[in-house]
Amino acid sequence: MARVLHLMRKELLELKQDPRLFGIVILAPIIQLTVLGYAATTDVNDIPIVIVDTDRSSQSRELISRFEGSANFQVIGMLGSTDEIDPYLDRGLAWMAISIPPDYGRSMEAGRRTTLQIVADGTDSNSTGVAMSYAQTVIAGHMQDLIAAAAPGQPAGGLVRPEIVVWFNPRLISREFMIPGILALLLLVITTNLSAMAIVREKEIGTLEQLNVTPISRWELILGKMLPYSLIGIVDVVLVLLVAIYWFEVPMRGSIPLLFGMCLIYLLSTLGLGLFVSTISSTQQQAMMTSIFFFLMPMLYLSGFIFPIENMPSWIQPLTYLIPLRYFLVILRGIFLKGVGLEVLWPQALALFTWGVAVLTLATLRSSKRLG
Repeated sequence: MARVLHLMRKELLELKQDPRLFGIVILAPIIQLTVLGYAATTDVNDIPIVIVDTDRSSQSRELISRFEGSANFQVIGMLGSTDEIDPYLDRGLAWMAISIPPDYGRSMEAGRRTTLQIVADGTDSNSTGVAMSYAQTVIAGHMQDLIAAAAPGQPAGGLVRPEIVVWFNPRLISREFMIPGILALLLLVITTNLSAMAIVREKEIGTLEQLNVTPISRWELILGKMLPYSLIGIVDVVLVLLVAIYWFEVPMRGSIPLLFGMCLIYLLSTLGLGLFVSTISSTQQQAMMTSIFFFLMPMLYLSGFIFPIENMPSWIQPLTYLIPLRYFLVILRGIFLKGVGLEVLWPQALALFTWGVAVLTLATLRSSKRLG
């Protein structure tokens, strides 16, 4: 037993002598708990919606004020016609659009039945279901107030029947939302971890000394490490696409060549990130733990893969712009479910490309032919 205790003491002393590993083990869980504890929420609040008011009566304005005063909704735009709805839903700027018909006010005054159209983005089936339930609750509360405020012998307000139309995922099947995200997550985990081991493995087995005496430049070293893992990433993309489309029957409404082009840009980010981790790590164990605790787990929770970004606290939402997975999720779900092209997705593609070039440049600058 004494020998076991001595070995335990030896391991703890080695851990203490490695400040990087000590920081990963002690500091990373505290940081993650603090940040992710706020981000990990299933609540659906501040749902972005747009409203088309073709009636412009006092009754329609009263209904709009109901949505504006609700803690569950955030009215981000008042539109002039239903033709203006498409860009908001295509780009993910709004989750829902409400169209008030031109005879809404007269129907309310005459006590007639009228239809209120609700167009919902069904990409995220769970959040969409909750949002539609909230909208119906707001409308029902408005009707109850009209009935209560009606004078004796007067019409108690018309009956509003919500007509719900769900775009992009009409059946609200959750796997159509999750599987494109799983493709992005698999590429991130596999290529980042593989490339994170690249340079640090050379240090551990001593072959970096041999590279030091060769005329290989920094960029050549980085490219030599990246290209094999890029091929692995493309193979993974093909396999996942085949399973997603032909086994899980996830609809592919967009361009497959565009999808592969976006995957190549994404691989620039994931491989660059892995190589950067490799340049700041001394051992493969340290590289693995650094990539998981400081990059992969925060990206998983803060990218919108599990929890909608709109529901996160306002002080956390700006942090999500630093995460490449956020942009790639929008791109994948836009191509798979919405069938949109580069004319809609170019902001995300540009941000992803910029992120990849920046991290790859940083990894190249940090890489050195000198032993670390």
